[in-house]
Amino acid sequence: MDNMHSIGPQKGCSKRILTLDNDIQQIPQLASFVDAVAEDAGIDFSEAMPLNLALEEAVVNVMQYAYPAGTHGTVTIEALFNKEQLKFIISDSGTPFDPTTKEDVDVSLEVGDREVGGLGIHLIRQIMDDISYEYKGGKNVLTLHKKIN
Repeated sequence: MDNMHSIGPQKGCSKRILTLDNDIQQIPQLASFVDAVAEDAGIDFSEAMPLNLALEEAVVNVMQYAYPAGTHGTVTIEALFNKEQLKFIISDSGTPFDPTTKEDVDVSLEVGDREVGGLGIHLIRQIMDDISYEYKGGKNVLTLHKKIN
């Protein structure tokens, strides 16, 4: 197993956790959370912006699709980081869904010729170095890794 996947408390890293309701009005809290993680990890603003975009895409998808309409749920974002890497673990108790099984979007096609959806996971794949999914303990767990330059 490479070092990227082994990041954890034993590796001398820091940790932050944020739990949000499935309400997109709470997204500004996510942006503040990611900014604080980036600052603590020594990442400058230009590198933090794409991270914010990737996390927002993943979390908004959970908020909009993981729980049946009108149902309350939460999404938890755990950030583990050190000076070399970041690991964001996004978990929810909603409907099981593995976004990593979505095929890559053919961005060479005209917008009208593309299938609806899939751009979010495409964007996340472009920004992050690795993404993985598992369903465990009744929870969707999406893990996003990013090496820090």
